[in-house]
Amino acid sequence: MLELMRTNDPVVLGLARSVLEEAGVLAMVADNHMSVLEGSIGVFPQRLLVHRDEMAAARSLLEEAGLAAWLLAP
Repeated sequence: MLELMRTNDPVVLGLARSVLEEAGVLAMVADNHMSVLEGSIGVFPQRLLVHRDEMAAARSLLEEAGLAAWLLAP
């Protein structure tokens, strides 16, 4: 799995994950339990991971959904 996005914004992360899941792209959120350690202040970003073979499709889907600003550089 490769990192596609990193954000502190749960709305952006939820939207990105929904877009990918609806298109059949398997996505995994990493670091989503860090809020327990940090006290829920949003210091540690969560990472959206996708399989290497689906990276191009996932990037294209998220760009079309208006989330290009949150994508990591290729």
